[in-house]
Amino acid sequence: MAEPQRIVIVGGGLAGAGAAAALRERGYRGEVLLFGADAHRPYELPALSKGLLIGDAEEPDWVRGQNFYTEHDITLRLGTRVTRVELGGRLVLDASGGEHPYDRLLLATGSKPRSLPVRGADLAGIHTLRTLDDALALRAAFAKAERVVIIGSGWIGSEAAAAARKHGAEVTVVGMESTPLESVLGAEVGAVFRDLHAEQGVHWRLGTSVADFVGDDGAVTGVRLTDGSMLEADVVLIAVGAAPETGLAQAAGLELAEDGGVCVDALLRTASPDVYAAGDIASQFHPKYERRLRVEHWANAKNQGEHAAGNMLGDHESYRRAPYFFSDQYDLGCEYRGLADLGTDRLVVCGSLAEREFVACWMRENRVTAAMNVNIWEHGDALKHLVDTGAPVTDEQVRRGEFSAGSAG
Repeated sequence: MAEPQRIVIVGGGLAGAGAAAALRERGYRGEVLLFGADAHRPYELPALSKGLLIGDAEEPDWVRGQNFYTEHDITLRLGTRVTRVELGGRLVLDASGGEHPYDRLLLATGSKPRSLPVRGADLAGIHTLRTLDDALALRAAFAKAERVVIIGSGWIGSEAAAAARKHGAEVTVVGMESTPLESVLGAEVGAVFRDLHAEQGVHWRLGTSVADFVGDDGAVTGVRLTDGSMLEADVVLIAVGAAPETGLAQAAGLELAEDGGVCVDALLRTASPDVYAAGDIASQFHPKYERRLRVEHWANAKNQGEHAAGNMLGDHESYRRAPYFFSDQYDLGCEYRGLADLGTDRLVVCGSLAEREFVACWMRENRVTAAMNVNIWEHGDALKHLVDTGAPVTDEQVRRGEFSAGSAG
């Protein structure tokens, strides 16, 4: 595989910028062109719903320093939208009419917040959270708000609820599930987060959804739920998930998977020669799980971007990392590794759910399919090893905290 002379990356988030940096760190001397639709230089997303939204940070975590791209001869086109990819001609076209040939192309266009197709969704005071500008606007709104309603009881909704309470607002979270985070953690562990927020004064309206938004003079004043009740609100956050930004890939003729992502193989390659995809949009055939997997978390964007860079330079290595994410809410910190099947895996807990110091393991036979440590930090490497290798361990060993046991004897 000849080294490419020109690599074009579409997407200025963590996956795209991480790939550009990895190319230079591996000694690649060809041309690197990175397009980012955001006006800000590439940044990481976790702080947007955590420290920056709370007010503990004034800036996000930048992918690289301000001078990195110039110093490493990476052409960074900020605030530039790519409008078309011509696979046959190996061209990327931008909104200004520029044409940019490529030898290798990485698509890392990320995702966008899902909206609610209900009346009043365009009222002022209704927010989504995806970009740095979104986070700054929402933080300013929280600081002035009396009543905040958050639609969505997942990770973003939960973290935003903690931030809004920190700003002193009255907070209500609306979720369709009977327990927050139930689709990811199950009801028993999800109840830990429900109770945590309730102790901090958050009101839950679960098992219902939004009928419409009501307003006055163009600004939101309330949220009407499908159960007929009305919640007063001067700020609303819609946090009902994100959709992969695959319009560019689809228009180019690349295959999309049932999960909405761009189909890539284990090496993160699309079916088109020399075109790769990474991060939120990549629906990868994952060797570990033997099926397609699309992951929207921070670590996946970081690691896939760097991995794609290596394969664009000829590594030919499968991406095998298990999903990983973390969350901080009030005084609770947690890490999750792996991928549980809540319908079949059994939950085994070491520690105390009530005291919010525990390790939860989801077990299949004598293997850990996923593990989550909450306010306990010393077992991270051992839990990663169990998830990654499938090393046998018994339920009793898990309950005793023997995560480095190495055998199920």
